[in-house]
Amino acid sequence: DVQLVESGGGSVQAGGSLRLSCVASGFTSSRRSCMGWFRQAPGKEPEGVARFASSGTTDYADSVKGRFTISQDNAKKTLYLQMNSLEPEDSAMYYCAADAVVCTLRASSYKYWGQGTQVTVS
Repeated sequence: DVQLVESGGGSVQAGGSLRLSCVASGFTSSRRSCMGWFRQAPGKEPEGVARFASSGTTDYADSVKGRFTISQDNAKKTLYLQMNSLEPEDSAMYYCAADAVVCTLRASSYKYWGQGTQVTVS
C-alpha cells in the first residue's frame, strides 16, 4: 500500500518557523518524481504551496516565495517544507501529495494525498 504521512505541524507565533515532513512509503521512484505541498484553511479552496520534481526543479505559490523552501531526501523517501517568517495567513491544514500527472501546483494533478498536519500561526 502507498502511504503519505505528514508531521511537523504545530502552533507558532508570527515570524516563527516550522519544518514539515512527509514520508512516502510504498511508492516507486517514478511516483515520487513529483511531490507537492498544499494547504487548506477553513472556508477556503485548497492552495498549492510548493512542488518538487525529481529533476530538482521547484515551484512556489507567490504568497510563500522567499519564505518557504521545499526539498526532498530520496534516501529517506521524505519531502520537506521549511517554513520561515510565518504569518497568520499561513494557518491551514497542510497536505503532502504525490504522483502527479503534470507536475504543477494544481491539486487535481495529484493522485495520492496524506492526512494532513495542522499549522497555526498567531
